[in-house]
Amino acid sequence: MSQTVRTRPEGSRSVLSEAYDTALLDLDGVVYAGGHAIVHAVESLETARAGGMHLAYVTNNALRTPDAVAGHLTELGIPTGASDVITSAQAAARLVSEQIPAGARVLVIGGEGLRVALRERGLEPVDSADDDPAAVVQGYGGPDMAWGRFAEACYAIARGVPWFASNTDLTIPSARGIAPGNGAAVEVVRIATGAEPQVAGKPLPPMHRETILRTGAERPLVVGDRLDTDIEGAFNGAVDSLLVLTGVTDGAQLLAAPPEHRPTYVDADLRGMLTGQPEVTSAEDGFGCGGWTASARGDGLVLDGEGDAMDGLRALCAAAWTEAGDGVCELDGGKALSRLGL
Repeated sequence: MSQTVRTRPEGSRSVLSEAYDTALLDLDGVVYAGGHAIVHAVESLETARAGGMHLAYVTNNALRTPDAVAGHLTELGIPTGASDVITSAQAAARLVSEQIPAGARVLVIGGEGLRVALRERGLEPVDSADDDPAAVVQGYGGPDMAWGRFAEACYAIARGVPWFASNTDLTIPSARGIAPGNGAAVEVVRIATGAEPQVAGKPLPPMHRETILRTGAERPLVVGDRLDTDIEGAFNGAVDSLLVLTGVTDGAQLLAAPPEHRPTYVDADLRGMLTGQPEVTSAEDGFGCGGWTASARGDGLVLDGEGDAMDGLRALCAAAWTEAGDGVCELDGGKALSRLGL
């Protein structure tokens, strides 16, 4: 499906939590980091919920079960039921169940989240390639995943068994920094077998389909911190998105975003769900938002004016994305971003 190339963040006269019926929220970098709630997250989500917005939590991490995730969120002060959590393990399990018979054995390379999701779809998780599995499904198994698990996957795949992956995120945030994610583990098996997995998680359509099926959202807003999973997933699903800058994406990455990574809205944190969004307007020498004007001059992006930093960033996005068109902006925005403290 062809989409119009976005050249600026959109404005909204309506409060976002009122304009959309469901928020599809990423977790790491949006709601919490290192196991602790991000500043303003708990209060913002409570206000959005009190106003009638349905909150759903969508994660590519296939290790934990929805019950475990809901319990963690509730402990943080965000009352959550298991039905409000959608994981890539659930999307992968549905994908597997559509291609192999009910009751079939599935070799699990991962954790409890995958096992629970497979049983939900009437499939039997097993641990060895010698258990005659009809499929292999691989998801994040935690930092202590034994090397031998990858060998089991390779043995089964070499026999012609179809291979599925919950997601291919190369990294995962941890309390000590950035650690290898499931995508790194998938690469181990890919290199050893030469095979390609069917992938379920963000940003691919199976995850978006799973989310809509489980939430019943009619006008969803994807809220995330990663351009290549959250925002691209919203793009692939043809729904609107809000990027928050509490996670991995910084200003430079946002300015250089290709069309599929350009969010509908940009804000500092989850308080952005509780407001309208300012309009970015065309100015004689560039683009204006709030008290800022941004333009492309020579080999760089220039920012004039003063005011709220997010308004300046929105204006810069318009200048960069317009200059890039359907490509990637290569203009230097470093000085402009430094004026905003970004």
